[in-house]
Amino acid sequence: MVPTVTAGARLADVLTLVRGDQRIQTVYTVPDDAWPGASDFASACGGLVIPWHQAVNHRFDLVLAASQIGVDRVNGRIMVLPHGAGNLMSRKYFALAGSTAAPHTGLARETLTRQGRLIPAALALTHDNETRVLRRTCPEALPVAVVAGDICYDRMIASVPKYAEYRRALGIDADQKLITVSSTWSTDSVFGQQPELCHRLVQEASAAGSRVALVLHPNVWAAHGRWQVSSWLADCVDDGLLIVPPEEGWRATMVASDYVIGDYGSTTQYAAAIGKRVALATFPRNKIRSGSIADRLASSALRLDLRHPLLPQLGQARKHKRRIAAQVTSRPGQAATILRRMIYQSIELPEPEHQAKLFPVPLPSLVTT
Repeated sequence: MVPTVTAGARLADVLTLVRGDQRIQTVYTVPDDAWPGASDFASACGGLVIPWHQAVNHRFDLVLAASQIGVDRVNGRIMVLPHGAGNLMSRKYFALAGSTAAPHTGLARETLTRQGRLIPAALALTHDNETRVLRRTCPEALPVAVVAGDICYDRMIASVPKYAEYRRALGIDADQKLITVSSTWSTDSVFGQQPELCHRLVQEASAAGSRVALVLHPNVWAAHGRWQVSSWLADCVDDGLLIVPPEEGWRATMVASDYVIGDYGSTTQYAAAIGKRVALATFPRNKIRSGSIADRLASSALRLDLRHPLLPQLGQARKHKRRIAAQVTSRPGQAATILRRMIYQSIELPEPEHQAKLFPVPLPSLVTT
């Protein structure tokens, strides 16, 4: 199911685990209330995309979902995965359909059940901490929950040896520093709070012989449109800004980076988890859940002082790899093996004899304005 680009990208990682198995036919579908861009993403994957009205009238052996959108309307065993860093939300409050914003962990009964019926037949958790939360928020889901780790993180770690190759693909010289701006969506994000940040960074980086890349959450592109986002950033691109497309490339760009300037979003957390020096340009502390990965990163990450030159401050940015990686996954390097086992158990087929393979992330590409 591809209701958002973010969900589709996470499931693309999981589909590599059944690659080459001729016993399995995979189809894609896009819910009728999907976000803009989801249909284009599904089509670009190259798979068979079936209409939503056909999907809801068919029974599948397994439905893969990385979002709650539409999961109560499909038929078959449903395997639910997170679409970001962990299942536990960074934000304190979340507005469920037809309700006002309320405290919400991301593993609430409201999202895992419909009319008293448990939705997932298999629930992939990334961390042991999530099991403890689930025991409190939706204990009926515990029998189907498996701590599987984080396949996105594992693929990024497997890609670290390709650092130089990713930099060449982005056009970064060996003696240049790459500074990546990572923004989630919402008005509290870097892009929402500091729209001039890229312009300032590009000017400073140009004078210092460095380069700047921008990674925007796919929902930014979905909410405003590719033309509008590219138009807003056209002057920065003319001055050398590299814009990473929403579908894929952000992970390779993070691996290729020397510094990452971010916010409370998952991409910033992944950058810290793989060992990049991270600084925060904005952080809405009063809106962030205490104990979340974002909160833990903010407690030790450098806060940029936007009243002063930015590049000199980055020299004080620290690495947080061990501390944040331990929060992102409690099964490092094991996600491919565990998730593949979950898939084959769900469809009641024996696993292939060869080991699950973890592929490096694809080479990055760039948006042209």
